Amino acid sequence: MRPPSKAVVALGSNLGHRDATLRRAVSALRATPEIEVVAASVPIESVALTVDGLDESKPAYLNGVVLLATTLEPEALLDQLNRIENDEGRLRVERWGDRTLDLDLIAYDDVVLDTDRLTLPHPRAAERSFVLEPWLQVDPEAALPGSGPIAPLLAQLSDPVSRVAGAARLDADLADYHTGVTP
Repeated sequence: MRPPSKAVVALGSNLGHRDATLRRAVSALRATPEIEVVAASVPIESVALTVDGLDESKPAYLNGVVLLATTLEPEALLDQLNRIENDEGRLRVERWGDRTLDLDLIAYDDVVLDTDRLTLPHPRAAERSFVLEPWLQVDPEAALPGSGPIAPLLAQLSDPVSRVAGAARLDADLADYHTGVTP
């Protein structure tokens, strides 16, 4: 068996019980063979981003990032992410539309890939505070392949994100945790 690769996955939800959905997704990742959840961020909240830009009239997103160690190849990992999204009722009705769960593979080691199904690193990650902020929480030395260290990239962005008061890391046990975060 080959040594594990490091993968960065962004999580987002703006429909239903957002916090519980993200925590179930982390639990599902933890339960998936060939995947180890190494670290998980505290959730943050962000304004919905649509094809037309930020839209405050849409439900706000709860976002986070998990770091994984995996022996799955990138597209096999993407298949598992899609499976977890589908298990949570994800419907793909419109591009960048409201969703119960969104799992994006942001980076996989230093792999650069561009196929019909997957682009690595994620082509818009460097433009999104809701990805970089939680990623920086779990890996202060993180760098986005091809773009550089996360901290200066995040400092250049202005899309608003806010911390969720009293929230615990997304890998905290659901049975023992309640944030009071609204659905």
